[in-house]
Amino acid sequence: LFQSPGMAAFKQQKVEDIYDIGEELGSGQFAIVKKCREKSSGVEYAAKFIKKRQSRASRRGVRREEIEREVNILQQILHGNIIKLHDVYENKTDVVLILELVSGGELFDFLAQKESLSEEEATRFIKQILDGVNYLHSKKIAHFDLKPENIMLLDKNIPIPHIKLIDFGLAHKIEDGVEFKNIFGTPEFVAPEIVNYEPLGLAADMWSIGVITYILLSGASPFLGDTKQETLANITAVNYEFDEEFFSHTSELAKDFIRKLLVKDTRKRLTIQEALAHPWITPVDKRQAMVRRESVVNLENFKKQYARRRWKLSYSIVSLCNHLSRSLMRKVRLMQEDSSVSTLQNAHRLTLKLDLLLGHEPTKSKKQEKCFGLGPALAVLHCSSRSLVLKFSFVPELARAQPPHLFQTLSLCYSSESQSEPQALP
Repeated sequence: LFQSPGMAAFKQQKVEDIYDIGEELGSGQFAIVKKCREKSSGVEYAAKFIKKRQSRASRRGVRREEIEREVNILQQILHGNIIKLHDVYENKTDVVLILELVSGGELFDFLAQKESLSEEEATRFIKQILDGVNYLHSKKIAHFDLKPENIMLLDKNIPIPHIKLIDFGLAHKIEDGVEFKNIFGTPEFVAPEIVNYEPLGLAADMWSIGVITYILLSGASPFLGDTKQETLANITAVNYEFDEEFFSHTSELAKDFIRKLLVKDTRKRLTIQEALAHPWITPVDKRQAMVRRESVVNLENFKKQYARRRWKLSYSIVSLCNHLSRSLMRKVRLMQEDSSVSTLQNAHRLTLKLDLLLGHEPTKSKKQEKCFGLGPALAVLHCSSRSLVLKFSFVPELARAQPPHLFQTLSLCYSSESQSEPQALP
C-alpha cells in the first residue's frame, strides 16, 4: 500500500500484474478507461487511469485530493443503479480505479434505436435514475454531473435495461453547516446556483434531472443556446418553454414533473423524495396510469436532435484539430531551429493524440494506434458503413461525413520518426 501523511492508501502493486489490460473504452481530459480482466478470476472490469497532477504549479492532471474524494465517495456506495468500485491502484503517474464493467452504452443511444416509446416506458428509466440519486442523497452525496453521457446501461439486450450512474469526479459530500460553492459541470445541465456561484446542495442534481427528462421526452434541450454564454443566461433566467412542435403528445403530468424540477429557488424545487412520489412517476389512480400509457415520447425529433448534437460535437473536435495543428506547426518551426533538442525529445513533445468516444464501442485499426513520420498522417474515423478520413497536414481537412454515423473513435496522432507509443502533448 502507498500512503503518505494525510493521504488515502492505494495499492502500490502494478495493476498489470493483477489484470490483463485490454481495449480502450473511452477517454476524457485527464483519464482513459480501458477494459480489463482479473487474472485470478477471469472477471472483466473497467480500469480508469486518472493522470495525477505532478506539482502544485502544474495544470495538467487531477489533484491527489480530488482523486481521493472520488474514491472515498465510491467506497461509500453500494446500490444497483450506481457503478461499483472494485479496487484502487497507484503508480508514479496514475491512480487506477477498477470499476464494474458497464457495457450497454448510454441510455440515449439505446433510446435512439427504438421505434416507439410511451411515457410509461420512459418513466421506468427515469425511476431508475431517481432511485440511484435517492440513495446518494440519503448519504448526503451530490453527484453534480448528471447528464446523458453519465447514464449508462448494464446490458442493452433486454427490454428495460438496468441503468447505472457513472463518473463521480465532481461528486461531493454535503455537510451540514459547511458552505460549498463551485463553478463546474456541463453548462447545458447545471443549475442556476452553480452559474451564480451560490451555496450548493443536493438540489442541484434535481435540476439536472429536470433537464434530462425534458430532453428524453422531446429531443429538444430546454436551455441550450448558440453559445455557452447564451446557455448560461437562459439557465439563470429559467428561460424555457414547452414548444408545441416537440411536446404535442406529452402529458400534462410529465410537464408538471419537469416544471417542478426546473425551479430557480432551491427551497421550492422538488426534492428526490418528492420527485419519486410525483404522480407521473408513481400514479395514484388508474386515470393517471392510463395517461402515461397513452402519451408518447417524440422519438422522431429525439433521433433528429440526437444526431444533430453528435454532429455538433464532432464538428467542434475538427475545429479543435485545426487550432491545435496551427500551434503544432509553430512548435515544429521552433524545434527545427533548436538543434539542441534531440529527435526523441521531439517525438514526445510533438505527439498529439485526440480520442473522442461518441456512444458505441470503437473499432480501432493499427493505423489509428500509431501515426509516424514528419509527413502528413492519416487519422481514420470508422463509421458503420464507411470511413471518415481526416488528413493531418498541419491543417486537417474534413472529408466524407454522414452525421448520424459519427459514433466511433477519432484518433489523431502526430510524431517524428520515433517508434515509441504516442504521448500527450505538453
